[in-house]
Amino acid sequence: MSGEAPKPIVKKPRLLRYGGTDPGLRMGRGFSIPEIKEAGLSTEEARRLGIKIDKRRKTKWEWNVKALRKFLSEIGYRKQ
Repeated sequence: MSGEAPKPIVKKPRLLRYGGTDPGLRMGRGFSIPEIKEAGLSTEEARRLGIKIDKRRKTKWEWNVKALRKFLSEIGYRKQ
C-alpha cells in the first residue's frame, strides 16, 4: 500500500455547563460502520486495509466518507 490509512474526525461532545456551544472537532478512535458501508467497504475489508473501526459510534459524517473514498482511490482498491 502506498499511503497510510486516514484518521477519522469526529465532533466533540456539547457540554451544557459551557452554554451548549459547539466545541469543535477532534481525532476519533475509528470510522463508524455506516461510514465504512457508505464508502463501499465491508468491515472485514476495512480491517484488511488497516482502517480502524469504532463499533460504538453510530454517526456518519460526510467528511469521513470522502476521506475513505479518497484513500481507496489512492491505493487503487477495487471491490472483488
